[in-house]
Amino acid sequence: METLTHILNGFSVCLQPINLWYTFVGVFLGTIIGVLPGIGPSAGIALLIPVTYGMNPTSALIMMAGIYYGTKYGGSTTAILINTPGEAASVMTAIDGYQMAKKGRGGAALAISAVGSFIAGTLGVVGLTLFAVPLTSMALKFGPAEYFMLMFFAMTAVSTLAGKSPAKAMISTILGLMISTIGIDLQSGQPRYTMGVPELQDGVGFVIAVVGLFAISEVFTQMEDMTKGVRPEIIKLEGKLWFTRDEWNRSVMPIMRGGIIGFIIGVLPGAGGTIASIMSYVWEKRLSKHPEQFGEGAIEGVAGPEAANNSDTAGALVPLLTLGIPGGGATAVMLGAFIMYGIQPGPMLFQNRPDLVWGLVDSMYIGNIMLLILNLPLIGLFVRLLYIPGGILMPLIMGISTIGLYGINGNPVELYIGLLFGILGYIFRKVDIPVAPMVLSLVLGGMMEQSFRQAMTISGANPKIFVGSAICLVLLALSVLSVALPFLLPRLKAWREGSDAAA
Repeated sequence: METLTHILNGFSVCLQPINLWYTFVGVFLGTIIGVLPGIGPSAGIALLIPVTYGMNPTSALIMMAGIYYGTKYGGSTTAILINTPGEAASVMTAIDGYQMAKKGRGGAALAISAVGSFIAGTLGVVGLTLFAVPLTSMALKFGPAEYFMLMFFAMTAVSTLAGKSPAKAMISTILGLMISTIGIDLQSGQPRYTMGVPELQDGVGFVIAVVGLFAISEVFTQMEDMTKGVRPEIIKLEGKLWFTRDEWNRSVMPIMRGGIIGFIIGVLPGAGGTIASIMSYVWEKRLSKHPEQFGEGAIEGVAGPEAANNSDTAGALVPLLTLGIPGGGATAVMLGAFIMYGIQPGPMLFQNRPDLVWGLVDSMYIGNIMLLILNLPLIGLFVRLLYIPGGILMPLIMGISTIGLYGINGNPVELYIGLLFGILGYIFRKVDIPVAPMVLSLVLGGMMEQSFRQAMTISGANPKIFVGSAICLVLLALSVLSVALPFLLPRLKAWREGSDAAA
C-alpha cells in the first residue's frame, strides 16, 4: 500500500503543468535526435545539461528521460524509409522495415513501429514500477563469467541471421570480431591494429560502422544503378498509411515478447537496446512459421525489435535508480545529472526522494502517450520522403549520414572510416554476404573479450569458471540448443511429414 501511495503521488508530480511541458519538450527533442544518425541519446542529454542549471531537479530529470526514450521512436523513421538507422538500436528495424517501404508498405511499418513502441514502452515502465528492486538483485549475480556466457549465447544467434549461406555468415562474424579488437587493449594499455592512426585508439565507433554498412552502401548501390541507366524507382504506397488486420495479428505477440526481452536485457548493465533488438529479431525468426520472409519485409521483423528497443529504456533505469549503476552511455550521463543536483541514486533514493523517483517513473507513462500522439499523425508526412526522386534522395541520405558521422566527435577521420564501411557494405551486397552477423559481432566483440579475460583472471586461468554457476549452465544449455535447432527442426519436420504420410 505504501508503494501504491508513492505511485499515485508520483502522478500528482508528473501531471503538474510545468512537468507536462518538460515531458513534451523531452520526447519532442528525443524524436528529432533519433532521426539524425550519430547523435544518440547520450549526446542529446549531455547537450541539455547546461540548459537545466537552476531548474527543479525533478523537471530536469523528467526532460532528460523524455529525450532518452524519445530517441528510440525517432531512430526507426529513417531506418524504415531510407535505410539509415538514426539510432544504433534501430539497425535491426532497417533490415525488414526498409524492405517493407520498397514494397509500398512504409506507412504500415511506421505505424506498427509507433504502436509497438508505445505498447512495449508502457510494458517496460510497468515492469520498472513493479519489479525494480527484485530485478536488481538478479542483475547483481552477473559476474564476468555470466556476462561472457550471455554474450556467447547471443553469438550463437548468428546461425539464425546466416541467410542462405552459413559460411558467408561466418566470414561476416569473424570480420566483425576482428574489427571489434581495434583500439587500446584495456588489460595491457597497448594499441592494437590501429596502424598508427590515433583516432583508432578508441576503437571503431559502432554508429560509424552502422551508418556506413547500411546508409552509405545504399547510396553506392543506387549510384551503380544510375550509371547503368536504371532509373531509381519512386516507391508507390499501397492502400492506407496503416497496418492491416493481418499485419496487426502477426505483430501482437512479437510486440509482447519484444517488450519482455527488452526490459530484461535493459536491467543488465552494459547490454543496451542494440542487443535487445537483435535478440528479439532472432527470437521472432526462430518462432516464425515463415522464417524465409525475414529480410524480405516481414512485419514481425519491425514489431519485435522496435518493441525490445523501447522497453529496454525502462529496464536500463532499474540499476540506475536502485543501485546507482548506469547501464549504458545515456544513463551514465543521467547519473552525472543526478550527482550535479546533489542526489545520489541507490537503495536509499526510494526512501529519501520518493516524489522524484515516482514522478520520473510515472512521467514515462505520460511521455509514451505523447510520443504516440506525436508520431501517428506524422506518418503521412514521413512517407512523403519515399516520393523524392532518387537523384535527390541519395544525396540527401549522404548529407544526413555525413552530418551524423561528423557530429559524433567532430573528427573528419571518422568520415573516411564511415566511407570504408560503406564500401565494405557495398561489396557485401554484391557477393551476398549478410551484414547482420557483422553488426552482432561489432556490438558484442569488445564486451565478450573483456568479460572472458576478467573471468580468466579471477579464476587463475581455470576455464571451469564458465560452468561454475547455475546462470552459466543455463546460458550454456541455451547456446547448445540455439546451435542445434537449425539442424534438428528440419529433420523433425521431415520425420513428422513422413509419419503423417505413413498414417
